[in-house]
Amino acid sequence: MSVKVKGNIVDLKSKEIFYGEVTVAQGKIQSVEKLGDTPKDGPFIMPGFIDAHVHIESSMLIPSEFAKLAVVHGTVATISDPHEIANVCGIEGVEYMIENGKTVPFKFNFGAPSCVPATVFETAGAMLAAAAVDKLLAKNEILYLSEMMNFPGVLNNDEEVFSKIDSAKKYNKPVDGHAPGLMGEDAKKYIEAGISTDHECFTAEEALGKLKYGMKILIREGSAAKNFEALIDLLNDHEDEIMFCSDDKHPDNLVKSHINELCRRAVAKGIDVFKVLKASCINPVEHYRMNVGLLKEGDPADIIVVENLKDFKVKATYINGELVAENGVSKIKTKPASVINNFNCSKKKPKDFKISNTDFSGDVIEALDGQLITNKLSVSPKSVNGFYESDIEKDILKMAVINRYHDALVSIAFIKNFGLKNGAIASSVAHDSHNIITVGVDDESICEAVNLIIEKKGGVSVADFSNPSFNQILPLPVAGLMSDEDGYKVAEMYTNIDAAAKELGSQLSAPFMTLSFMALLVIPHLKLSDKGLFDGDSFKLLNTLS
Repeated sequence: MSVKVKGNIVDLKSKEIFYGEVTVAQGKIQSVEKLGDTPKDGPFIMPGFIDAHVHIESSMLIPSEFAKLAVVHGTVATISDPHEIANVCGIEGVEYMIENGKTVPFKFNFGAPSCVPATVFETAGAMLAAAAVDKLLAKNEILYLSEMMNFPGVLNNDEEVFSKIDSAKKYNKPVDGHAPGLMGEDAKKYIEAGISTDHECFTAEEALGKLKYGMKILIREGSAAKNFEALIDLLNDHEDEIMFCSDDKHPDNLVKSHINELCRRAVAKGIDVFKVLKASCINPVEHYRMNVGLLKEGDPADIIVVENLKDFKVKATYINGELVAENGVSKIKTKPASVINNFNCSKKKPKDFKISNTDFSGDVIEALDGQLITNKLSVSPKSVNGFYESDIEKDILKMAVINRYHDALVSIAFIKNFGLKNGAIASSVAHDSHNIITVGVDDESICEAVNLIIEKKGGVSVADFSNPSFNQILPLPVAGLMSDEDGYKVAEMYTNIDAAAKELGSQLSAPFMTLSFMALLVIPHLKLSDKGLFDGDSFKLLNTLS
């Protein structure tokens, strides 16, 4: 049975738009017939959108549910780095993502995580040495070596790091980068090692430096890190080297939009629509050699129908010729899914979160809304009877990371800019090792928020010791990272708990997303791991647990 779709056909290769008809049969495009040289009123037919770098786990949805939401926005495929679940469950976690992704009509393209654990300064649930990475790269389902976060290892010719890069080269698969702030000769050496992309540029100057040495730049706009405004003008002169990505997308944001939103904003800035669509549709397919169609005869029928080329409101999405979304409604159904996890720690007591004046390093983390980087401040929290406590007036709050893989001492620091006036929030989504992370105004609330997560073996929570009825949790039973529930239900639950965090006083646009990156040691400048406070510039622990 064949399907015929009429409309204004957007030919991205020839950079022309004409009225025509696309015939689809057996999942392939049988023909693209021109019926007129000029567009008519009506919809536009074009290749589907691709997220060129995303951690599916950060949506808090298993792959099948991520797909259910994403297809509504015209996304037909992703380049997905599964290093979140790999840090928790190892190779078994990567295989879980691959197999669950196969249950739905969507084109997930997973990478082999290159840095598990991300550093030796934290406790992860697994380790992927070079031999394990090679085993993954040998799989047909693995398209690339995921972001090489250990750029010091690259610069210092670390043997293990280069074994992983060499494996990717052996299988003729690209290597993704991750090198925030790297410039000049260091950037050149990093790129010459064979690393082909970076999604961590904060400034146009940094991106231009990397483009000069042959690297491709991913413009990222996710729920936490937002670099679109800083980088989008690069697309005017570098259309062949730019891709769009979200990196991390929380479920409430995924319900609203995806890569289509970046296209809308880029076109609104006056950037040529063909350049915009090259970045969002063509460049990822060609760079990663994806099995995704580009609206040519014989291609897989991965096409979308949009109302116009300004708003990119999606009327229909087809993957391999199957209609998977229509007029804002997903046709992908929620199915029962298995659960995988690695969670083994005991409930805590308020006294576990005390920190004496003598144990404080003198450094405070400053969180920045919409950024993964942090600042390092030299200020003192409030001292009471020989212990440091949260100072609500100065917005210097206690923060802690709790080892979720085995019982250990709690790691404690202080952070500015979370803005809580009451209670605490906590999460088992804490990049990259995904221990439990929390911030709050008092030890009792912090302890309650943490214990809610331990009880459910994963989730995001809010708690207020003075108002127990306020306490709530969004359970994340799959690796402590994802829910196995319907994606729209998870998005609603996340919206509610996000609102609760803001009701406690947080002014951050995405408090839980920001919190989840406060343990990400590979992003400067100051972070907290389960082993202590970490300086990302000197790449060492400032203090360690006794």
